[in-house]
Amino acid sequence: MSRPKHSLPEPSTDAILRHWREAVPNDRLAHLVKDATRGLVRALQGRLSGYSVSFGHWTFLRILWETDGLTQRELSEQAGVMEPTTFSALKAMEKLGYIRRRHLPDNRKNVHVFLTPKGRALKSKLVPLAEEVNRIAMQDVAPADISAVRRSLLAMIENLARNDLESGKKHRRILSTHELSRIVANAGNGTRARARRLSS
Repeated sequence: MSRPKHSLPEPSTDAILRHWREAVPNDRLAHLVKDATRGLVRALQGRLSGYSVSFGHWTFLRILWETDGLTQRELSEQAGVMEPTTFSALKAMEKLGYIRRRHLPDNRKNVHVFLTPKGRALKSKLVPLAEEVNRIAMQDVAPADISAVRRSLLAMIENLARNDLESGKKHRRILSTHELSRIVANAGNGTRARARRLSS
């Protein structure tokens, strides 16, 4: 199958390693974490596709396997995604028979999400795939180094969460990429309209 013309090819592993080892060996840690995450996600996505499960669905399944019956809002918060994204994913997962959504008798306002037997059964099939990806990523890495990375990443997560709270960003709505694009496009339209008025 040919690649759509508008899509860009994924950078090869060799190119990524060359970038880090030769071009910018001291670049920001955030970029290194991003490339590691992209590699982990790509490896898991390829395995999940064998079971017709998307990476987005995997994110919600993982949460529900631990805590079934959460509300859509709670799922959004735990997954770290916007509620419209959660709503779309859950609609698709319901059609696939992985979950069911329902109101509880004592609360007609909130929609709770429950795994079906089919959704729960996926755990025994999919978790080993994630464990395999982790084993591959960690091969030849010393246990002491893995512990150090874990401690460092947890400290970074805590530092950034604390910074969010201190700066008040937790209460500020974050715009989606789509919304930002629309704002930029509208700003450009306004500029062009003003230019036309001035030139006429």
